[in-house]
Amino acid sequence: LASAKELMRINGTTKSALANHLGESVSGAITIRAFEEEDRFFAKNLELVDRNAGPYFYNFAATEWLIQRLEMMSAAVLSFSAFVMAILPPGTFSPGFVGMALSYGLSLNTSFVLSIQNQCNLANQIISVERVNQYMDIESEAAEVIEENRPAPDWPQVGKVELRDLKIKYRQDAPLVLHGITCTFEGGDKIGIVGRTGSGKTTLIGALFRLVEPAGGKIIIDSADITTIGLHDLRSCLGIIPQDPTLFQGTVRYNLDPLGQFSDQQIWEVLDKCQLLETVQEKEHGLDSLVVEDGSNWSMGQRQLFCLGRALLRRCRILVLDEATASIDNATDAILQKTIRTEFKDCTVITVAHRIPTVMD
Repeated sequence: LASAKELMRINGTTKSALANHLGESVSGAITIRAFEEEDRFFAKNLELVDRNAGPYFYNFAATEWLIQRLEMMSAAVLSFSAFVMAILPPGTFSPGFVGMALSYGLSLNTSFVLSIQNQCNLANQIISVERVNQYMDIESEAAEVIEENRPAPDWPQVGKVELRDLKIKYRQDAPLVLHGITCTFEGGDKIGIVGRTGSGKTTLIGALFRLVEPAGGKIIIDSADITTIGLHDLRSCLGIIPQDPTLFQGTVRYNLDPLGQFSDQQIWEVLDKCQLLETVQEKEHGLDSLVVEDGSNWSMGQRQLFCLGRALLRRCRILVLDEATASIDNATDAILQKTIRTEFKDCTVITVAHRIPTVMD
């Protein structure tokens, strides 16, 4: 039983890897075919299936091993009982009693095996509860609002960002991703962060929004340590245009102004600046036009311009562009760059890029 439990744990872990690989293969099927990597992914899938089938087979074998021993024990008990009843003097037990004892003895084997099988299955399935429990113990994010330390409504006014010996790691036992970064972005500066994949560009942005908590050092925005204020107060004061624009199921108005803080006139003005005015006016319902989940009824460029519109509406003093032009066409890129130059000329703009030409100007 102890071995079967451990094998069930291993089976659960290997099954997760198999399901994850299958999901990634299905979602990336077009890319896999384009690079003619079907054989590699198929071989990897077979390897993961084999790795998962091993613990499952040994778990099944351990249970069968136990059942075989139980059946042997039941047969021995029944045979011994029948032998004893046969050698006892006649008249010790009535024929009816002997028949009933042997009849129940034959069913003892089945009952014994079924009860142990159910115990094995229950013990093995409890492992699933253990795995769910691991996710229940994940540490939550910091508080949304810290009442005793709320920033002013117009914070940040200058947009100055200071990084003081900033160190970031993703787990307690993991190595540092950012090793003591110290720098200052003055209010209104246009900063480019350029580096290869895996160099920590997005991690730095994640630290700014407190998606990752610092392992050491501080991030200070306009003299306020961001770890001392609530997540809602911090994130609502920063603007971001991400690499993969996200739209929510609802209307155009809801996607630009989900909290209902701005008038229709302000939203139309922003759509004009984003070059989306004509597109939305051509829709039958205007600002109430439908946006499906993930915005799949709008092009990638239009989705990116929606994210620009959100940032324009909120007028944040700090704007972050995380590879914002990586997946859009040149025309949309030009609109994006021109709008950011004119509308955010007094704001601090932090641009993350792989290539220097993206941030050259």
